[in-house]
Amino acid sequence: MPELPDVEAYVFALNQRLRGAEVSDVRLVSPFVLRSVAPAPKALIGDRVDQVFRLGKRLVFGFASGRSMVLHLMIAGRLHWHATPPKPKRITLALFGFDTGTLELTEAGSKKRASLHLLADASGLTTHDPGGLEVLTTDREAFTARLRHRNHTLKRVLTDPQLFSGIGNAYSDEILHAARLSPVALSQTLSEDEAGRLYDASREILTMWRDRLVAEAARRFPAKVTAFRSEMAVHGRFGLPCPACTTAVQRIRHAHTETNYCPACQTGGRILADRVLSRVLNKDWPRTLDELDRAPIPTPPVGDPGNEEGPCRSAPSAVMTGFQRRAQPTRRG
Repeated sequence: MPELPDVEAYVFALNQRLRGAEVSDVRLVSPFVLRSVAPAPKALIGDRVDQVFRLGKRLVFGFASGRSMVLHLMIAGRLHWHATPPKPKRITLALFGFDTGTLELTEAGSKKRASLHLLADASGLTTHDPGGLEVLTTDREAFTARLRHRNHTLKRVLTDPQLFSGIGNAYSDEILHAARLSPVALSQTLSEDEAGRLYDASREILTMWRDRLVAEAARRFPAKVTAFRSEMAVHGRFGLPCPACTTAVQRIRHAHTETNYCPACQTGGRILADRVLSRVLNKDWPRTLDELDRAPIPTPPVGDPGNEEGPCRSAPSAVMTGFQRRAQPTRRG
């Protein structure tokens, strides 16, 4: 799912191309993407774009008439810019024509979750704002107060859109690694020093990635928006060495998402229990780094088909431990 840095890159690229542009056509290839009744999509034809901005993880298109269009890309929704109108593909949801080019909305996969809302005026935007705190524009005291508002794990708190704005699965992993904090630590148990580290790490990671992706968007329209980037420290890097200490990155899988972390940097060497694997392996499940390193195997897993955000990358140089090998499914002839 595109998060704050990715959405800001889209915002920059869209404002470059659309500010002041006139809408020439609106084509809903998949009518199910539209989740509002009025105004009608064709009412936008002839209107001009005032600005595009971010609302949490949503993109908001503001028009000269006062109307707004709210686009939530969810997990697999993506935007593409074309100089001339393209032929719709199987994954195309909508095409928006402007006098400067055509914006295509696509969504890969069978689960169509991306949504489009058209609003008559800006007052309707409040219903689309989850209310999360904007980390990049808040102070440490407000951040700490919001952090301790609910006593949940840090992973859950950071990714709760009602608590913090624009942070999802990928960047929460990076933030927690930079702050040297466990993803399962409870928010109300953090010391002042730990809360301060988390505040600083959140601003550092989000600013770094936002600036990097916006700089790329200044050269070309964002073409590969993904939660998995080779420059990341831990997210999507299961089995690969931590860039800070070279310990193999570990993960916790839950439903369609996973949490990646470094046990040496974040959990004091403790291996966090995976609900599925630790239950299956029982006593074979390693509790410490010493147990983890007892039976290294040189071949890592190739990917993770269970994660909807994309495959986990591995490299031939990564180490696959004994418990990871035993957890692989048995092939039957």
